[in-house]
Amino acid sequence: MSAAITAEEINAYLAEAFPISGQRCIDVGERWAIAAITPDERARRPGNIISGPTIFGLCDAVLWYALFGAVGLEPMALTSELSIRYLRPAQGDTVFARAELHHVGRRSVIGSIRCWVDDAEDKTVAVAQGTYIRPQARS
Repeated sequence: MSAAITAEEINAYLAEAFPISGQRCIDVGERWAIAAITPDERARRPGNIISGPTIFGLCDAVLWYALFGAVGLEPMALTSELSIRYLRPAQGDTVFARAELHHVGRRSVIGSIRCWVDDAEDKTVAVAQGTYIRPQARS
């Protein structure tokens, strides 16, 4: 099966709803998504390290995009929980994140995320896991 939405459709939604986020969806599948952000100097620590909050925000966003890939655009799906472990400093220009969904239910979506910088996909800088709550259908 294919994704319920394309990366281009997600990016068009982001441009309208969150024009200053800087995040972008690179690709999306039925139960996964890849996203990236190239932060400016305001989101960097000394040593050109991309800040933890920037990486955390990207993890939250890519899990949301993966949810869209599974069920379509559902903007009112909300983060229920998200935890992260930083493994090494994120030094570079662009941070990437890939979310994989483990459970897609009527009420919740659960997944894990892995982050890396630039083309060093084999050098994970952070891992996260989280849950999104889907809005209840109105009768």
